Amino acid sequence: MTELPIDAVRPPRPGRVVAAALAGLALAWLAYTIIVNENLHWDVIVAFLFDPRILSGLLVTIALTVLSMVIGVALGVIAAVMQLSDSPVLRGAAGLYTWFFRGTPLLVQLIFWFNVGLVFPVIGIGVPFGGPMLVEWQANVLITPFIAAALGLTINEGAYMAEIVRAGIRSVDPGQREAAEALGMSHRQILRRVVLPQAMRVIIPPTGNQFISMLKTTSMVSVIAGAELLTVAQRIYLGNFEVIALLVVASVWYLVLTTVASVGQHFLEKRFSRGEAGR
Repeated sequence: MTELPIDAVRPPRPGRVVAAALAGLALAWLAYTIIVNENLHWDVIVAFLFDPRILSGLLVTIALTVLSMVIGVALGVIAAVMQLSDSPVLRGAAGLYTWFFRGTPLLVQLIFWFNVGLVFPVIGIGVPFGGPMLVEWQANVLITPFIAAALGLTINEGAYMAEIVRAGIRSVDPGQREAAEALGMSHRQILRRVVLPQAMRVIIPPTGNQFISMLKTTSMVSVIAGAELLTVAQRIYLGNFEVIALLVVASVWYLVLTTVASVGQHFLEKRFSRGEAGR
C-alpha cells in the first residue's frame, strides 16, 4: 500500500508576528536612544577602552577568576568526597565548611580576610597548641588585597563547588562502582577512572555557570581596594568624573569575558556529552 505524502500546513500565528515586530521595534529604539545620547560620552568610552590601566585591571580580574576557580574546584572535590565518606568526622567537617561559607555573605568574607591581621597579627607555621613557631609573617604584610581577594573567592567557591561535585558523583549509577570493585580497583582508582569522568556530564554545566559568575563576582573586590577591573575604573572616574563612561568601559570588558567563557562552556559540555542519546 502506497503512503500518500503528508502536506502539512502550519496554521497562521499573527500573535507571534506582532510580538516579534514589537520586540524588534523596542530593541531598535533602545539602541538608537543609547547611541545618540550625548551624556554617555562615547569619545571617552573609546579613549579608555584600551587604556593600560584598564587592561591591567582586566588581567587581575582574569587572574583572580582562574585562580579562585581552579583552587575552588579542587576544594570542592575534596569536600564532596568527604561528604560522601563513611566517616562521620569527615562528613561533619565537610558539612560544617559548606554550611558556614555558603551561609555567610561573600562581601563579609572578603572584608574579614582583608582585616584578618586584627585577629591574627602574626601568621606562622610551628608546633600546634602553644608550641614554638618555626616561620612567622606579619599579617598586614602577608595579606595583600590580592591575597585577601583570592582567599575569600576561593574558599567561598569551594563550598559551592562541593555541592555541585557531590550531586555529580551521586548521579553516577551505583552499578558502575560495584563493577569497578569487582575488578579489584581501589577506592581512589574508582573515583578517578570511573566515577568522576561520568560525573563530569553533570558537573560541567553548573561549573561553567560558576566560572561566568566568578568573572562578575570579582567586582566585589573593589570594597577592599583591589586592583581588578572595577576598582581601576573607579580610581579613574574619581579623577576625571566620567562615572558613567568608565562604568560602560568596565561593563564592555565584563561582557567580552563572559561571552568567551560561555563559548568555552558550550564546547566543554559538547565534549563531555559525547555518547549520550541524541548528541
